Amino acid sequence: MLELRQFYIGGRWVAARSEHEHTLVDASTEEPFGVVSLGSDADVDAAVAAASKAFPSWSMTPPEERASAVERMRSIHLERMEDMAQAISREMGAPIDLARQAQAGAGPRHMANYLAAMQSFEFVRPLGAHAPNDRIALEPVGVAALITPWNWPISQITLKVAAALLAGCTVVLKPSEMAPLSAAVFAEIVDAAGIPHGVFNLVHGNGAGAGQRLVTHPDVDMVSFTGSTRAGIAITKAAADSLKRVGLELGGKGANIVFADADDKAVERGVRQCFVNSGQNCNAPSRMLVQRSIYERSVETAAQVAGSIPVGAPGVSGPHIGPVVSAAQFERIQGLIEKGTAEGARLVAGGPGRPAGFNRGYFVQPTVFADVSNDMAIAREEIFGPVLSIIPFDDEDEAISIANDTPYGLTNYVQSQDGARRNRLARRLRSGMVEMNGQPRGAGSPFGGVKASGRAREGGRLGIEEFLDVKSISGWG
Repeated sequence: MLELRQFYIGGRWVAARSEHEHTLVDASTEEPFGVVSLGSDADVDAAVAAASKAFPSWSMTPPEERASAVERMRSIHLERMEDMAQAISREMGAPIDLARQAQAGAGPRHMANYLAAMQSFEFVRPLGAHAPNDRIALEPVGVAALITPWNWPISQITLKVAAALLAGCTVVLKPSEMAPLSAAVFAEIVDAAGIPHGVFNLVHGNGAGAGQRLVTHPDVDMVSFTGSTRAGIAITKAAADSLKRVGLELGGKGANIVFADADDKAVERGVRQCFVNSGQNCNAPSRMLVQRSIYERSVETAAQVAGSIPVGAPGVSGPHIGPVVSAAQFERIQGLIEKGTAEGARLVAGGPGRPAGFNRGYFVQPTVFADVSNDMAIAREEIFGPVLSIIPFDDEDEAISIANDTPYGLTNYVQSQDGARRNRLARRLRSGMVEMNGQPRGAGSPFGGVKASGRAREGGRLGIEEFLDVKSISGWG
């Protein structure tokens, strides 16, 4: 059994003070394979104290030195790519090819984008020609608590840690207790990079324990959280008493609007994107809105594509999707699939139960529902599994109305050959991001949403600015 009973605090590995632990379960076999200690208030207090002690020096370190430190982290991360991929595949069930190519690779990519942004980043900026002796200084917020999820573990860790360190903040990282292995590898990377003691600290724990203490700790200046909308609301309320800055990256229920003039691969592309990472993506295009003139043909294509997507074990190489992360997640997805049928949606692929050939493990069939109305549970709730809902529409205005009729506002998608139409929709869709015709957003493009998806921005220049306060100065010499 793997045992993670140490935290990285003040530049060294220390034994957890808490006796509470979380059992790590293999998502493909349902068998325990390890334990991780769950940090207590005392563990968190020690980590925050270390970060507070390191902040005055780190915040005054020249930006180019902070950039050099992150560059060292990036270089070592590249050397540890296989270790990181194996950790991610083991802890949350990602297929090993996905873990190697996308999951583990996200860390160095994010750091590279931040470092590119730092090359032209001005921490002290002129106010304007009208006030030649005024300056706007961007200064680190202080000690930042970083609370990260299990679905893209190292992606979210590097998005937060690298930005905070470049801004001049010191940090306490609390990863999901379901994905502690990648965080432990990352702490080893930080240590090997020679980051000054106390600048980065790692405490494992759950939301009710270590998470709650971080959110309410009087010496924590900012909380950056990625996870569920429900938890984000609770964190906002808990942090309010101490007036912390709170950055939230929360759930989504993205609409993928497919017009009749979309390219031939639009539907297939949308289905496959929905099922990446077993559907466990906050920005998944989980509602496919299809113009009525091509609706039945698109439903047929979606069903065929879903039926062709293999499901397999995480450790096996190949293009398959793996299990979902836990028994609780599996049961929730099964319940929503059953509810979709009960509410009258037409099941055209997949359905309840495990795929053929699996009698254990948290494997879910790639599932597609047609004839979904936007008031059904499968269209309203973030399922976080390989389940696609297809909804017909007649015209552009109706598509926008359906797409925006959701509590969420993370990513929407548009498929059309009409450039003017794409531009109109990009402006009218209420979301933090819009991707069109399968073209990914560029390097350094900020990730984040609106409404119940939170309003933080991560990645590139704006991601660094999340960890900075603005100071106005007159009389600059």
